This record gives sequence, C-alpha cells and structure tokens, in this order.
Amino acid sequence: MTTPLSILDLAPASVGRTRKEALDDSLRLAQAAEQAGFHRFWMAEHHGSSTFMSSATALLLGRAAEHTSTIRVGSGGVMLPNHSPLMVAEYYGTLATLYPDRVDLGLGRAPGTDPVTAAELRRGGSDLNDVAADVLKLQRFFGDIEQGDGVSGAQASVLGLSVNPQHLHRTVRAIPGEGTHVPLWMLGSSTGGAQVAAELGLPFSFASHFAPTHMSAALSVYRNRFRTDAETAQVSQPTVMAGVNVMVADTEEEALYLATTHRALQNQLRFGAAGPLQPPAEEKVEPLPRNDPRLIVGTPGSVAEQIGRFVDMHALDEVILTCYAYDPAAREESLVSLAREWDRQGL
Repeated sequence: MTTPLSILDLAPASVGRTRKEALDDSLRLAQAAEQAGFHRFWMAEHHGSSTFMSSATALLLGRAAEHTSTIRVGSGGVMLPNHSPLMVAEYYGTLATLYPDRVDLGLGRAPGTDPVTAAELRRGGSDLNDVAADVLKLQRFFGDIEQGDGVSGAQASVLGLSVNPQHLHRTVRAIPGEGTHVPLWMLGSSTGGAQVAAELGLPFSFASHFAPTHMSAALSVYRNRFRTDAETAQVSQPTVMAGVNVMVADTEEEALYLATTHRALQNQLRFGAAGPLQPPAEEKVEPLPRNDPRLIVGTPGSVAEQIGRFVDMHALDEVILTCYAYDPAAREESLVSLAREWDRQGL
C-alpha cells in the first residue's frame, strides 16, 4: 500500500510579489495538490511574519476547501495557547459543517511566533496538562449533539428580548461544530508532544522537517505509551505522520540552484531577520546527508527514493511535505512531479 503524501503550506511571500498574490498562490497549490492526488493540504499558524501569510488559517482553509472538492484540508496546526477551545471548535466545526468529512484539526503547543507577539495572543498555558485539558474540551465540543437544557441569551437578544437567568444554558455548546467529530492530530517536535499524543490516543505529526534531532526518541515514547483506552482516543493504534522539506527539479543541479532560496530563508531566521523569499543565488547549496528530512534535494526519482528510506526507517504512516521556492510555479511543479514519481514507484 502506498504511503500517503500530504502538503504543509505557510503561504510564503516572495520578493516582488504582493501578499495577496502569496495567498492566491497558496490556493492554486491546494488545487494542484488535489489534482496530483495528495491526501491532505494543511496550513500552519504563524503570526507577525513578513515571510508567511498563514496567520488566519481557518479563513484560508475555508477558501481552499471552497475551491477544491476532495482533498482533506486542515491546520498543521492551531496553536492551543493562542485560542480558547470553544472558538477553535466553532471555527473548525463551521468548516466541517460546510465541507463534511474533509476537515482535520492539528494541534500544537508552541505560540507560532516571537515572544512579544505571543504575549498579545496568549490566552492559556502550553504545559502538557493545560494542552491535554484543552484537547479534551475540543473533543467534547465536536461530540454528539446533546439536547440543550435552556436557551441562549444571544438568541433572545437578536429579537431584543431578555431571558430569565433560570432558563439560560447551563452547558457550553460549539454550534455548528457539535456532532461533526472533527479528527484531531497532535503536533510536536519533542518527547513532550509525543507524550500528550500517546496519553490522549491521538495520531501524531512530528515536525522532522525542521527538528529531526529527537524524532526517534519521540516516536518511541509515543508508540510505547499509546493508550487506546483514553477518553479522547481516535485511532486504534499509534499513527505517525512526519514532515520533510523538499526541492525537486528535472536535474539535481537545477534543484540545488532552486534550493538556495530555502537556505537563504534558514539563514535569515537563524539571525533573527525576516522577509519575503529571495530569488535563487548562483552559489551552490551543499546537499544535506541523504534522507535528512530538513531538506531533500534532487530529481523526482532520487527524492522519492530518499523519502521512501525515511518512511521505512521510522515506520511512518504518512509524509507531509513542505517546499520553499521563490517562484510559486517552481514550488508547485516540484511537489507535483514528486507525487507522480511516488505513485509510479508505488512507495
């Protein structure tokens, strides 16, 4: 059975292109991903970045879902410290009501931004117990519809009426999200996220595309501690997705040239700088060791082979790809050509 391939997008902006064009490029990538047979199109929450336009992921995913018909769309992920579980349930429950059986909700513990911006966003803690409590609330909000034990004051206020406090709701409901049973994923880049995913019985998406160092340890924790009897359990056995950065072109030389944009972005972020993606540079990028998920560069055949080895090495159930190219058309072609080769090889 072929291991599913998915895409993680952050709607990156490129030098010389507008932010609106970056968002339009993201939509076109979602459409191309569907046509190429990708399993999911996820978007990651980032705030205050002049590189990534994916701050309001629910809005962008709604747009992507409206202009596609079969591909699953979802967050990769919603950063729980930034949001109340009720609001997340309302947003993603609305998406799931509009686009049934197509919406995923990946959840993370990081703020997805710098400390100053995080302070403006934060509503809760990121400790494991806080996150676990929020996940439990989310699952209950998405659960089966219960008969209400009162009326909503907001309903009455629409008609200019007031309601006796004795007749108001005594339970909190996420409408229209209740009953949608949106699938939850736990995201992580350490053993902490793996522990939460295991204790809650959730599928786990590991951020190996930027933090592979602790991957083996995290997956060991996840698989060894996985609880099928957890109240929040959604899968019957440990289920792992992992991220891989790629750059694919007809020749390895061309792929290495295009990958200089990715390396320039890494250098910017490493030194605290930010800005749109830069055009490729003439200096060559030295490829990372083979099978390193932080950046696999080459022809469709060589990249597919290396990802296949990565899948086998970690017994992965799914791979989610990112690609940073200055030209959005090159990003699209990179991912689509890899999907064709992946399917051809039956990996």
